[in-house]
Amino acid sequence: MLETLYQDADLIAINKPHGLLVHRSPIATNTDTYAVQELRNQINQHVYPVHRLDRKTSGVLLFALNKEVITNLMKQFEDHTVSKTYWSILRGYSDDEGTIDYALTNDKGKTQEAITHYKTLDRTEIPVPFGKHATSRYSLVEAKPETGRMHQLRKHFAHILHPIIGDRPHGCNKQNKLFLEKWNMSTMLLHAQQLEFNHPINNERISVNAEPSDEFKRMLATLKLSPYKESA
Repeated sequence: MLETLYQDADLIAINKPHGLLVHRSPIATNTDTYAVQELRNQINQHVYPVHRLDRKTSGVLLFALNKEVITNLMKQFEDHTVSKTYWSILRGYSDDEGTIDYALTNDKGKTQEAITHYKTLDRTEIPVPFGKHATSRYSLVEAKPETGRMHQLRKHFAHILHPIIGDRPHGCNKQNKLFLEKWNMSTMLLHAQQLEFNHPINNERISVNAEPSDEFKRMLATLKLSPYKESA
């Protein structure tokens, strides 16, 4: 059963689990399970995805329940009036806050503007040797992508040399191996925590929040990281 975060006559939002594809894809032929299909069967109604999350990303995923509202919602994404907030655990100590303005090339060879704003919520240093270092350092960040390019956050954090833990192929293979061997952790630690948009019918501002997966929470506890440390 997919966790429903919000539902009315026109929309439904779920907390997409890590590893679930949004819809059928020619580049992922090793599964016949998709969020569109699972949600349709769950509520016995057609659903239309408004945006996408990577297969490895968990969190808020929005669907329209009728075709009449899709154009309005997609225009909000295009006009950047939708606010997207992600949590992620990165290698190393990231800056307190920053903006990554780094154009990305899509799978069709087109280079597009890409902008991500982020702030560091917490940092940790644990007594686990890594490479030439006696300890390992990690950061928990809140990221707000201004644009919505494919693998944007994954590529942007790799670009500033703070890759997302568990990411392949943009992440750090040595760190991924460490997490697998020491903690039996192979999930990409990227979670779509919040989505804010204007309701396409009454224009009310809607905010949908999703709790991280159990595996994400396990790693927060293991690394002694908290998204609420700043306000504590």
